[in-house]
Amino acid sequence: MNAPIDPVALTQALLRADSVTPARGTVFDVLEAALMPLGFAVDRFVVGEAPDGPVENLLATRGTGPRHLAFAGHVDVVPPGDGWTGSPWSGEVRDGLLYGRGAVDMKGAVAAFVAAASRSDAHQGGGTLSLIITGDEEGPATYGTVALMERMAARGIVPDLCLVGEPTSTARLGDMVKIGRRGSVNIWIDVPGRQGHVAYPNLADNPIPRLIAILAEIETVVLDEGTDWFQPSNIEVTDIAVGNQAHNVIPAKASARLSIRFNDQHRGAALIERIRAIAGRHDTGAIVTGRVSGEAFLTEPGAFSTLLSDAIHAATGIVPELSTTGGTSDARFLSKLCPVVEFGLINATMHKVDEAVAVEDLRTLTDIYAGVIDRALR
Repeated sequence: MNAPIDPVALTQALLRADSVTPARGTVFDVLEAALMPLGFAVDRFVVGEAPDGPVENLLATRGTGPRHLAFAGHVDVVPPGDGWTGSPWSGEVRDGLLYGRGAVDMKGAVAAFVAAASRSDAHQGGGTLSLIITGDEEGPATYGTVALMERMAARGIVPDLCLVGEPTSTARLGDMVKIGRRGSVNIWIDVPGRQGHVAYPNLADNPIPRLIAILAEIETVVLDEGTDWFQPSNIEVTDIAVGNQAHNVIPAKASARLSIRFNDQHRGAALIERIRAIAGRHDTGAIVTGRVSGEAFLTEPGAFSTLLSDAIHAATGIVPELSTTGGTSDARFLSKLCPVVEFGLINATMHKVDEAVAVEDLRTLTDIYAGVIDRALR
């Protein structure tokens, strides 16, 4: 067995590879170089075209046993922005904190899992371990995890369990595990009118009052009261636009945008149709389009969440809270394959200037992930 990998050193190497989404190249070279000596078969492929691509993905597998644990994550990052104390790509350690864009979200977790795999020979006892790593999670996710799942299907790879390494912890490492996520849908409403002079309204058709009526009815909608595991679904108006440059012109069109975050009582397509019906009651010419970013999912508390909670407790003494809060993640896709839970680092600095992870947390997360591997595969 090879010498165990240092999760701090591997995180630093990943951080030093600039990988603003969509990511390709060097960051995957670093990851492949760490995985190959551990006995993983590494499959890298590039897919997609501009504007959402091209994107590189990596699928790594080790072992051939019937019990299969997958780890899913991403090595692409959001742009660093201005105002960093040092370089966002330095991987510098100061006062026990490792700084860099992606330290928390989520190169640190990827490195911790690889380091955990380097300490485990559980695959030799009849298990299979895999990593599902994309370069397109922070972007539109068009050519990322979905493409990886298609690749897995073509090769007949089906995990029994999938652990996603998103930063789920809040105040202390280990205090929260995600067992589900709300769905997300964006909806655009366009109400046509007829442009004209405000002094001659009879010769024009103002669409603004009809859009206001549509939005007023939408504001009265109560989708649900929440469930045992999910908060109530909510509809938010996120933009209203007319584009009128003159004070004395009735506009030709009025538009609005909605964002709906919904629990597992709903499906995205049905919500789009519900908004379309409301719009149609006020204007039969209104055009409603929608895009579902992800459906809600829930992994009911059971053997998998217990296994993870036991590993967390063994390493930290904490019993984690099971939650479905927060935004979407690639778990929304992976939940179609197998039971999925999410667990990773403290999320306080993700996407912020001077994003940083505690060095000690990286080592503890490695211990937790090693415990998960051993519990899942032995």
